[in-house]
Amino acid sequence: MKFQTSQRPFIGILFFILYTLANQSFAQPAAYQWFTANGKKTNFKKVLKGSASARVILFGELHTDPISHWMQNHLAQGLYSQNKKLDLGLEMLETDQQLLVTEYMQGLISKKNFSDQARLWGNQSTDYQPIMDWAKENHLEVVATNIPRRYANIVFKQGLDILASLPAQSHALIAPLPIPVDTTLSQYQKMRAMMGGHAGANIIYAQAVKDATMAHNIFQHVQSDRQFLHLHGSYHSDFQQGIPWYLRRIQSDLAIITIATVYQEELDQLEDKHLGQADFILVVPADMTQTNR
Repeated sequence: MKFQTSQRPFIGILFFILYTLANQSFAQPAAYQWFTANGKKTNFKKVLKGSASARVILFGELHTDPISHWMQNHLAQGLYSQNKKLDLGLEMLETDQQLLVTEYMQGLISKKNFSDQARLWGNQSTDYQPIMDWAKENHLEVVATNIPRRYANIVFKQGLDILASLPAQSHALIAPLPIPVDTTLSQYQKMRAMMGGHAGANIIYAQAVKDATMAHNIFQHVQSDRQFLHLHGSYHSDFQQGIPWYLRRIQSDLAIITIATVYQEELDQLEDKHLGQADFILVVPADMTQTNR
């Protein structure tokens, strides 16, 4: 088809309008956006640079979100590439599993034996095994930091004082007693409210013994010439509470960087409720595909 000269400007404008509408209607959605604590947009390069001087990096994830796991892998590799001195800790591994973890990392037992015996989470193969295997290939230490769930469970049922009655061997698997707990911290109060207030203070104590034990085990492996990257649910370090609260009780001037992962419907601006949630905040679309836990 040939267009008359007088028609060509109109046709050009029409094509431009159709092209613009098509790109607006079918534009590729963004998968994530980084923000600073005060809500300023940033990027992964600046997150890596900002983490470079920290002794401990606390990366709070959403457990079934693939973007946060992907970013954890990239951050670990980026930190390692800077000085080859990095250790890794995981909330998903409990202290009574450390022997199995060490045997696997040293190549003494097979992945199958490790998987069969270590009480791993359902999304281990997709979300945590890749970073563990990368750490194994590069001879990084991997630390099981979390309290055995049976102890958190008895605290939930019977209260914090029950820990003192555990056998002496059990005390090696938890933070030193007595464990201080500030029940007024906003994140603990939020957790209690989510339970409808029916669980009483024990729900806070059960959460606190996890935070305290993870902080204790992180600090036990902090070395002056190495960095420690810890992976955990974001609620364990949000608003500088949980793990960082306990770490700073041990060493007030410990250099810590916190990262939080949150869901939002829109990625263009950080919602007010997330301001200050961490030093860096990874925002993921609320409709992001989830992995299975």
